[in-house]
Amino acid sequence: MKKWLREYLLNFCFLMLTFGTGVFYFCYYLVGLVFGFSMSFTLIGIPVLTFVMRTSWTFMNYDRIQAKFYTDITIEPVMKRTSSGSYWSQAKVELSDIRNWKAVSVLMLKFIIGIVSLFGAVIFFIVPILWILAPWFSSFVDINMGPIRIDTLPKSLLMMVVGVLFAYAGSWAAKGAARWTGRYTQWMFSVWR
Repeated sequence: MKKWLREYLLNFCFLMLTFGTGVFYFCYYLVGLVFGFSMSFTLIGIPVLTFVMRTSWTFMNYDRIQAKFYTDITIEPVMKRTSSGSYWSQAKVELSDIRNWKAVSVLMLKFIIGIVSLFGAVIFFIVPILWILAPWFSSFVDINMGPIRIDTLPKSLLMMVVGVLFAYAGSWAAKGAARWTGRYTQWMFSVWR
């Protein structure tokens, strides 16, 4: 039971973290790229774009570590390519490297995966817990399960039993959703190489 609960909570944390990082990556790269491209004519945008491209390797490694910790999917690390020379030659190398653009693309696509993960976390974790707590809330809050109003103790206890069963079945589905999200990270690295 303890192992099941630990795995259940890890899957919930991973799905919620996927949503958070997906939103962060999307906003970060959208703002960074739009600002960098719009300011390129003043030469301020080139260092911004270079910095944004350099962060893709860091974020990819963060996702690799996150997938290993939460889903036990091992992804081989990729060594960062270093460039030497003047700042403008380094900027040229960073901006012309197709791997950086691929990394930015797959990191921004994680926003969609994050929305699906949030939906899965709510369905597989939040809803069963609310159903399990129905006997305690039914006297304070009007609870409806479709057309059925939960207003008596037997109905709320039945809802609690359904919540326990749904939590058990949802744990398997949540494990699959977390593995699927971890496989997306694995796919990100195969695209990036």
